[in-house]
Amino acid sequence: MKRQKRDKLGRAHSNGYQAGLGGKAKDQCPYQNIEAKSQWLGGWREAISDRNMGLFR
Repeated sequence: MKRQKRDKLGRAHSNGYQAGLGGKAKDQCPYQNIEAKSQWLGGWREAISDRNMGLFR
């Protein structure tokens, strides 16, 4: 059971990262669950940081 939960949260993080690279706003998070939303926003923040450092365009 815990493995599936981690996979969902990891997927939320990855989706947030992709959204950040794509230039989406953080208020476009599709998740309602607090844990998944937190992971999505974490991924989004990482992507924005990476873009600002010049790793992606």
